[in-house]
Amino acid sequence: MKNLDKVGKEIASLRLKIRQADYCYYVLSDPEISDKAYDDLLRDLKFLEKDNPQLITPDSPTQRVAQGISSGFKTVKHREKMLSLDNTYSIQELKEWEEKIKRMLKREVALDYVVEPKIDGVSCSLTYKNGAFLLGTTRGDGQAGEDVTPNLKTIKSIPLRLSKNYPQLLEVRGEVFMSKKDFAKINKERIESKETVFANPRNATSGSLKLLDSKLVAKRHLRCLVHSYGWVDDADFTNHKQFLKRISTWGLPIDFNSKHCQSIKQVIDYCLRWEKQRDSLDYEVDGIVVKVNSFSLRRQLGSTMKSPRWAVAYKFPAHQATTKIAKIEFGVGRTGIITPVAILEPIECGGVTISRATLHNFDEIQRLDIRNKDTVLIERAGEVIPKIIKVISSKRKGKEKKVLIPTKCPVCSGKVAKEAQVEVYLYCLNPDCPAQLKKSVLHFISRNALDIEGMGESVVAELVDRKIIKTLADIYLLKKEDLLSLPLFKEKRANNLIQAIIGSKQRSLSRLLYGLGIRHVGEKAAMLLADNFKNIDKLLLLKEEDLTAISEIGPTMALSIVNYFAQPQTKKMINLLKKLGISTKELNKPLLDNSFSGLTFIFTGELNSIARNQAKEIIQKKGAKVVSTVSKNTDFVVVGKNPGSKFSKAKALGVRIVYEDEFLKLIK
Repeated sequence: MKNLDKVGKEIASLRLKIRQADYCYYVLSDPEISDKAYDDLLRDLKFLEKDNPQLITPDSPTQRVAQGISSGFKTVKHREKMLSLDNTYSIQELKEWEEKIKRMLKREVALDYVVEPKIDGVSCSLTYKNGAFLLGTTRGDGQAGEDVTPNLKTIKSIPLRLSKNYPQLLEVRGEVFMSKKDFAKINKERIESKETVFANPRNATSGSLKLLDSKLVAKRHLRCLVHSYGWVDDADFTNHKQFLKRISTWGLPIDFNSKHCQSIKQVIDYCLRWEKQRDSLDYEVDGIVVKVNSFSLRRQLGSTMKSPRWAVAYKFPAHQATTKIAKIEFGVGRTGIITPVAILEPIECGGVTISRATLHNFDEIQRLDIRNKDTVLIERAGEVIPKIIKVISSKRKGKEKKVLIPTKCPVCSGKVAKEAQVEVYLYCLNPDCPAQLKKSVLHFISRNALDIEGMGESVVAELVDRKIIKTLADIYLLKKEDLLSLPLFKEKRANNLIQAIIGSKQRSLSRLLYGLGIRHVGEKAAMLLADNFKNIDKLLLLKEEDLTAISEIGPTMALSIVNYFAQPQTKKMINLLKKLGISTKELNKPLLDNSFSGLTFIFTGELNSIARNQAKEIIQKKGAKVVSTVSKNTDFVVVGKNPGSKFSKAKALGVRIVYEDEFLKLIK
């Protein structure tokens, strides 16, 4: 038998040859050896490693497919947020995006870009430590994703070890996808085995990455291309072009269709070229990603809570269809916006039947000259939202009628107006408009806001229609007698709802702010406001510059917040809420010690001393994940009064059960 040193050198040589073959085949699409020669190399390596298991390393090509079946995916927090891109749908919008970022830079600067096809796949994050592939995750919610390392290891275009001169720690982002050829093959196999076929390659990719058996994932022949980074130790590149060149030398796969453009004109030419040629690619693309090349300019531009300001997607024209407008209706939203909606003769578009399309606002109706009974061209903008693109005026027969802009609210007949001279939206000015009030109350009591259980849509409709609730504050003036006057309520249900209302008084400030329904303020923005200002009284005094000083808050959101808290009705409502005992200060947060990181919890039954949502918030801020289904991998089942079937299942599986007293000690 060969001595160990000699065997080790032979193993290292085989691994190097296999990695080089993988790189040429899967990254460069230029194979250097035959499939038979590749199989022989892999067979020899497996043979030597089997006889010398002490020489097996995690980055060996033989370790791409994990043994056995995974029990599930753990959640991992990203080192840096994985943001999503804003979209543009026309060349004009692309030009306007450049003009906007130039204004933000506040100086004349020549901008150059890197552009690349926008692969219709699944985002991933790849982390390398000392050159070895350490961790692979999905994008998840942008803050954290699922650890799918074993599945990503099966993708041969992802190197298990980087080439020389790599950084000590590297995290890159990329897109996992399935080629059109492999997609057709897998659907053919599913048809033959009488399984449901995948709708498109992206769905097939997403489904494959979530398989618990990495051996099955390996059979799907997924691919990956790296397009950006999240973290690089001691990075010495100053722009994206240099970054792509450098990671390519480390063996990471990049899209060789990407291009460095010196001007927006070159970007536009690239977009239009690939718009015509996208079918020539072996993978599905739905647009072009445009990125500012300079990293220093990117830092100046920054990001919103959702998207980088220095990058945008130019989306290719979506599926289109021609149909007829049956009638135009006006809807009133939660914030009072009056939105015209076209009711269409049903038509199939992009694989679904479309019967409604938003007209956005009345300026849009005038711009397109849309009339009742018109024949129109529609598309699913961004493959999702039905939108009217143009009127087929040649189809007009003289019976089409112009749309009159309403002079009063279509629901309450109250006054309507635009909020400002430049504003395109028409608003109902009546704060007590039933259409607004019902939706506002439903939003206020929703699970992610004040979470008042037992006050559903039908209850809200009854309370508003009977004028028992006229403002949000009236929720906290409800008496049991008010509820018992409704046909929906009996004694027990009325008592439960009153208790739920009382329990909602001590929710966090962020949830109250989200529940108020301020325009442009979602959950993340509400948390940002609560973290920065702690007390709603401070928000009443804010100026726009106080808000725009926070990097994630732009001028539109800042103006909306200032205008909201400047309204006399707002101040009156907040004062009343305070008098009624509703907390308007941010609650003391538990120490972010990550002591529950990676643990999963399930709640069943009623907790007496703490609201369930509050309990969930506490453990989530300590790094835990709250799930809904008990399995043998669940770490804790928290049991309250009158637990359900989850309690029995937890006992049967031997999962650790903690009762309320023990849980309270656990979270201290």
